[in-house]
Amino acid sequence: MSGNLFDLSGKVAVVTGANTGIGQGIALALAQAGADIALVARSDASETVGLIEGTGRRALVITADLASTEPCERIVAETVSGLGRLDILVNNAGIIRRNDATEFTEDDWDAVLDTNLKVLFFLSQAAGKHMIAHGGGSIINIASMLTFQGGIRVASYTASKSGVGGLTKLLANEWAGQNITVNAIAPGYIATNNTAALQADETRNRQILERIPAGRWGEPSDLGGAAVFLASDAARYVQGHILAVDGGWLAR
Repeated sequence: MSGNLFDLSGKVAVVTGANTGIGQGIALALAQAGADIALVARSDASETVGLIEGTGRRALVITADLASTEPCERIVAETVSGLGRLDILVNNAGIIRRNDATEFTEDDWDAVLDTNLKVLFFLSQAAGKHMIAHGGGSIINIASMLTFQGGIRVASYTASKSGVGGLTKLLANEWAGQNITVNAIAPGYIATNNTAALQADETRNRQILERIPAGRWGEPSDLGGAAVFLASDAARYVQGHILAVDGGWLAR
């Protein structure tokens, strides 16, 4: 397999939640592989812009709050207007709420399902329409260990990430014939803002590390290679797959 199969030169990627953490790590990796990046964020993304421009690629910031579906069509339109095309969508933006199942509120349920699942679908729909009309593309969803497992005290997050796995397969089934690959990455325990509470909990942190064969928390950069692969021609016959990048967590 020649190295140029992983070359994303001339491609444009949308990465949601790209201002920090996993989104930033993936956006940088795609840029290093040659793609220009539309960064979707609701807060300052200047750090990510600097990293991308440091690779010689273009960065476009699209300010949007993905708590609702309202920005979905606009994100696609602004990407095409600003960068000329849309080839890759990375659905990374997500939120988490923690509480015992007996105390979990409807507000916390709705907020997480809306951002993590509903908006993911409708942004994929908007991007998918464009990709179908322009010859194809790649969609990468960010799943979770809780796509496979139940978790504790994260009812809506578990439900949403289980749904992400299902939607990844459904969209692959519907769009594979349109030259669109749809796959997901399931990160293990990655050191980000979303996992800060777990990292700070001495007991949970120890329990987590004891189970990870690699013996450490992952870094956002650890997901970059998987994203480049799934966005590239090297993965043109990979469909509906959920790729765990977890330091061996699921193998334990």
